[in-house]
Amino acid sequence: MRIGIPKEMKNNENRVGMTPAGVAELTKHGHTVYVQHTAGENSGFSDEEYEKVGAEILPDIKDVYAQSEMIVKVKEPIEPEYDLIRKGQLVFTYFHFACDKPLTDAMIKSGGVCLAYETVQKADRSLPLLIPMSEVAGRMAALNGAFYLQKTKGGKGKLISGVPGVKPTKVLVLGGGTVGEAAARMAAGMGADVTITDISLPRLRQLENELPANVHALYSTEHNIRKELPDVDIVIGSVLVPGDKTPHLITREMLGLMEKGTVLVDVAIDQGGCFETSHPTTHSDPVYEVDGIVHYCVANIPGAVPNTSTMALTNATLKYAVALADKGWRQACKDDEALRKGLNIVDGKVTFKAVADVWNLPYEPIEL
Repeated sequence: MRIGIPKEMKNNENRVGMTPAGVAELTKHGHTVYVQHTAGENSGFSDEEYEKVGAEILPDIKDVYAQSEMIVKVKEPIEPEYDLIRKGQLVFTYFHFACDKPLTDAMIKSGGVCLAYETVQKADRSLPLLIPMSEVAGRMAALNGAFYLQKTKGGKGKLISGVPGVKPTKVLVLGGGTVGEAAARMAAGMGADVTITDISLPRLRQLENELPANVHALYSTEHNIRKELPDVDIVIGSVLVPGDKTPHLITREMLGLMEKGTVLVDVAIDQGGCFETSHPTTHSDPVYEVDGIVHYCVANIPGAVPNTSTMALTNATLKYAVALADKGWRQACKDDEALRKGLNIVDGKVTFKAVADVWNLPYEPIEL
């Protein structure tokens, strides 16, 4: 198969779809890999490293799309890429269709095969291609929350850990999944007083047992969240409904319960966000204020640490990319139910129910 790895076009997206180690595995299986010139540069991987493992370097993104049967990316295609995707072409990347109608419409129009990392799901309901980036994003969420808590950044002017004689900050983590656990663990490691919420009692018991003593598990209800807000310094939103839009757990009205300078970090912004007042921001312009509350809503948080992120992502996606290349997407998805759940749009039809429901589009289960 001919596989293309384009350079990411999203604002400050420094990751690349695959490391040279991943490309080496694909070429070992007899596949042709095209890498756009400097695609890996911001992640610390030179064109020469890709060439050494058998990749062919192409000068332009149009060439990569034109010559490839499968595209391996990190982030969803943006508008300049829409017309480059052709009927029957497989695009393997994060899509997050449930919060992006123009992207959904464009991919339907393209006739391509959209296989979304974020909805590949194993029988145990785990999300193997979301986990590595969730681990990075959760850790980064705590770090960024601590950073923007500084007075010079619009926050309350508090040190997350406190010091002897001064209490540490209070951090509220909404959602006890991979992102939430990583965020709570990082915030706790920095010395904060952390509360993590979830609607699953078994999960709360697990978190209570496994996380440090300065992390407290709380059942997630609106009443409980409201009681936490007056004293909280940082809120990290990490709720996920696979493939669907994220519910708003903090409304505009609830901002009034918090002190000015409280920091909200919305890791769920790719799926619409946990906070009613959230809208996507970028690494070049990451924060804004609403009613004196600082909002950090960068849609590609792991892009700030691209070397770590790219290696972690390739570790997770490689076996699936090899299967898709070796067998073709139809057979690979027939053989692997987890991979089959990644199919969101195929040949102009929405094949993932949550996406169809969000945009009131016809849902057509995939037939292989």
